[in-house]
Amino acid sequence: MKAILLVADGMGDRPVPQLKGQTPLEAADTINLDWLAEHGICGILDPIAPGIPPGSDTANLALLGYDATKVYRGRGALEALGAGVDIRFGDVAFRCNFATVDENLVVVDRRAGRIATEDASKLAEALQGVKSDAYPDVQIIFKNTVQHRAVLVLRGTGLSTAVTDTDPGEVGLRVKEAHPKRPTLGAKTAMIVNELLNKFHQILKEHPVNQERVKRGLPPANIILCRGAGALPEITPLASKYGIKAAAISAIPLVRGVARAAGLKLIEVPGATGSYDTDFMAKAKAAVKAIEEYDFLLLHVKATDIASHDRKIQEKIRIIEKIDKMVGYMLDNLNLDETYIAVTSDHTTALTTGKHEGDPVPVVIYGPEVRVDGVRRYNETDCARGGLCRIRAMELMPIIMNLLGKVEKFGS
Repeated sequence: MKAILLVADGMGDRPVPQLKGQTPLEAADTINLDWLAEHGICGILDPIAPGIPPGSDTANLALLGYDATKVYRGRGALEALGAGVDIRFGDVAFRCNFATVDENLVVVDRRAGRIATEDASKLAEALQGVKSDAYPDVQIIFKNTVQHRAVLVLRGTGLSTAVTDTDPGEVGLRVKEAHPKRPTLGAKTAMIVNELLNKFHQILKEHPVNQERVKRGLPPANIILCRGAGALPEITPLASKYGIKAAAISAIPLVRGVARAAGLKLIEVPGATGSYDTDFMAKAKAAVKAIEEYDFLLLHVKATDIASHDRKIQEKIRIIEKIDKMVGYMLDNLNLDETYIAVTSDHTTALTTGKHEGDPVPVVIYGPEVRVDGVRRYNETDCARGGLCRIRAMELMPIIMNLLGKVEKFGS
């Protein structure tokens, strides 16, 4: 037996007034997701705990069966790991944004107009080799990933994740200085971060890419914002935990990092961008091919989350319908006698707020030996009536692994 877990990032939502009180899942045409619900077992899932808005980092750790409240050590290292950086224990890593500030360092755009990856790569190249004058022995690694996203890694002695973010979190506020969270921890790290970001700013604001962006009326990516200082989590790989061969398909560095930390093999898919223009069907085809070799596959789609953050109602519905077509392709091309398909979301991202919320998300498991519960549609309300009832994200993986016969008996 094998299993595919499809995670539609931020697909869960709240009722939207413009949709006459429906959620995007209720408003979308989801014939294949509804088929899974009708022929599978459904429920709702709390990513961390009821009412707790999760980060994508903690939520995806939980979906792979880990207790995020115990193993989570910050997002930065997971982002860096997913970006292909060789993170080591002792490194401190930050998730970063290329952003736009005015002459007073007030944030105008936290994503620099969602700068194209090609432009961001040229800017990142200009930042290579920058060192700290105060601590020249500390190795600096900076790498851009997708669009405005990047990672900063510090490698050396005496470093700590106990530092505050420089990202103010919203436009109209001045860039913050990094500060140690405790008097005895983080002072060295905070000093290095502040020095580096000032040097980065001086380089970026004069860079030809930004000068050209200004001429074209685009926001210049003239500063780096840092947040989520983190270190590698100490977790047991899924292969050791369940004796399975596992892989993941995702274009997003964070999810790729979570997958790598859990020991999953990353599968590259041409056309997978992690944004609206991703090749959805290429990912579905890659999943069908991969499950021939692997026991478990994590299949992640990001665009639903982006649509909610951008407050684009019809775009979110359009993406959900593309995900539904992915499910349809898998149903038509998988051996359903020996394959389980589970679909859920890592969290609710509400169109009404543009933020992650602490609401539960729908979940369905379809496969040869599930107890079909009579739910007819895949959405937040209908799935809540299903046989899985209400579970936590960290409980989903043991449920799937039990169906695959991979869970050891507890007791005698």
